[in-house]
Amino acid sequence: MYYVSTRNKALRYTPAQAIAQGLSREGGLFVPQVIPRLPGSALNMLKDLSYQQRAVYVMGMYLEHFTSFELSRATAAAYGPAKFDTKAVAPVRKVDNGTYCLELWHGPTCAFKDMALQMLPHLLSLSLKKNAEKKTACILVATSGDTGKAALEGFKDVDQTKILVFYPKDGVSEIQQLQMATQEGENVSVSAVIGNFDDAQTGVKKLFSDADLRGELGERGYFLSSANSINWGRVLPQIVYYISAYCDLLRSEAIQPGEEVNICVPTGNFGNILAAFYAKQMGLPVHKLICASNSNNVLTDFIQTGVYDRNRPFHTTVSPSMDILISSNLERLLYMLSEEDDQLVSSYMDQLNREGRYEVSPAILKKIQKFFAAGYADEGATKAAIAAMKREHDYLIDTHTAVAFKVLEDYREETGDETKTIVASTASPFKFSDSVLDALGVKNLRSGTDLLDQLAEVSGVEAPAPLATLKDKTVRFTGYGEKEQMKEVVREFLK
Repeated sequence: MYYVSTRNKALRYTPAQAIAQGLSREGGLFVPQVIPRLPGSALNMLKDLSYQQRAVYVMGMYLEHFTSFELSRATAAAYGPAKFDTKAVAPVRKVDNGTYCLELWHGPTCAFKDMALQMLPHLLSLSLKKNAEKKTACILVATSGDTGKAALEGFKDVDQTKILVFYPKDGVSEIQQLQMATQEGENVSVSAVIGNFDDAQTGVKKLFSDADLRGELGERGYFLSSANSINWGRVLPQIVYYISAYCDLLRSEAIQPGEEVNICVPTGNFGNILAAFYAKQMGLPVHKLICASNSNNVLTDFIQTGVYDRNRPFHTTVSPSMDILISSNLERLLYMLSEEDDQLVSSYMDQLNREGRYEVSPAILKKIQKFFAAGYADEGATKAAIAAMKREHDYLIDTHTAVAFKVLEDYREETGDETKTIVASTASPFKFSDSVLDALGVKNLRSGTDLLDQLAEVSGVEAPAPLATLKDKTVRFTGYGEKEQMKEVVREFLK
């Protein structure tokens, strides 16, 4: 299987080349030439396997020249007990008879990004060997909160790699910032950017397309790669957990073979729900993909109207990992739904860059609405959903998962759709302790890591160990600067 660029399908790359490079030179994203189909018996076979075995099977369908032995070693290291606090890795919790919560935050940084970013370093290391690459990969990451810490943890002290994370100053939660600022490892660095996530993400993309910088770093023995979801090696492991969740429901007999489910995903950069779309294209029985946004509801408007317009106020919300107005992974969806029209996709992305908006054709919009529904939750509705879940189901959820539950509730009321639904739960509530406590009616909040103890006392739920031990760690990274200074930060890091 080869991979092509969404903006130039004449360019073909092996899986190892696509993962190592991360982003195509002209700015396009790598996509598989063909979406493999699950054999008819696959789900029945997979339901009795471990998460690691399911991951080997699914990822192997996309990774030609990667052996089962290589992938088995990688999944054992990525998803073993040293990394995840549950044998299930991504357990499915029953909320009620029609709703199931896919908990994706049992890894070392307590967010769903661990599901991909514990695997990506292994995929990258294997790719470098297959490519006979001698240079060191410098991983550049823009984060709205969770990706940064997960990437830092995943690539910490990995041979032939260095990693530099940019995050929006004052745009992440206190716990998220502390997680990044205290990161251990000799090959890591962190820098805040004055602005929002889109500023950081756009800055990283510009660095990738800067030929002069690439040449300069090449002479020093480095090449740039990405751990953001623009890298196919990030999206692929995410496909696994939707297939795994369905298999878990089959195994528990919550659903019957072939029964369709809905999947509701809180998303800002579109990568998480895109992975569910790929799973559906592979043959997973999915009825509707429900895209849940916060007040930065650019995706909701796009799915409902076909107009993508980032020319709108940017809102800093209690669900900061979704505070995004430029959803990079949407480009992959447009490529597929436009029947691989790379020139059309390029024109849309050029319009977005020049004018901040584009409008898809009626034919593409019809396809989007066939697969996707969308809604959003404002701050009040998000907090109300947290309180309701604790009160009615004794289930503590974070602010992003709350957005998904609210949007699902609205979708069901509007459509009457009673299809059983998997809700992607993307972070531990303790990562956003202040907002969760506020939603539960607690007004006198403690500060810093004392918030973790306060939420544990109020909720009766124990804080995850990776967060509970933050108070004992040393702050290493405090630097910040304007987005125009990002190139100099890279140069300084790699001097």
